[in-house]
Amino acid sequence: MATSAPPAAPSPLDQKILEHFPGLVVRKDLTTELKQNAVVPTYVLEYLLGQHCATDDPSLISEGLESVRRILAKHYVHRNQAELVKSTIKERGTHKVIDKLTVELNEKGGFYEVEFTNLGLKKVPIDVDFIKRYPKLLVGGIWAITDVEYELPTDHKASPWQISSVKPIQVAGV
Repeated sequence: MATSAPPAAPSPLDQKILEHFPGLVVRKDLTTELKQNAVVPTYVLEYLLGQHCATDDPSLISEGLESVRRILAKHYVHRNQAELVKSTIKERGTHKVIDKLTVELNEKGGFYEVEFTNLGLKKVPIDVDFIKRYPKLLVGGIWAITDVEYELPTDHKASPWQISSVKPIQVAGV
């Protein structure tokens, strides 16, 4: 992979922005650098960069980029690896995934169900508290970091998949 030139020293304005808005600053040049090798939506990259690279320290940026790469490799669901991720969840019992979630109301059952776009899971029950906190799940869905669990149910009609946490990244559609 080609290395880019070191970034110029941050301006006084950039330093103030970094100081007053920690975790919210995204360097677009880093997004472009990561995007070259990834099939990840740009706003997912920007979210992770905001969490791990919101600094002007070159060594911390380098560490942050490696952290983002590790997170993507371990948790972002590529459609062609969905079965591998499902197997990982089953074998470990739980696993964190980055995917787009869309929720529908199961009218006959009176509960909500999630569809994972890339993972391919459908009709996974989700707690109503998540719907109350993130109503956009019902309107086009959202990209999120989600803890997915697997436990074989005693009722053969129940889903073995459960969701224990949802952390939105960005609304997928407006």
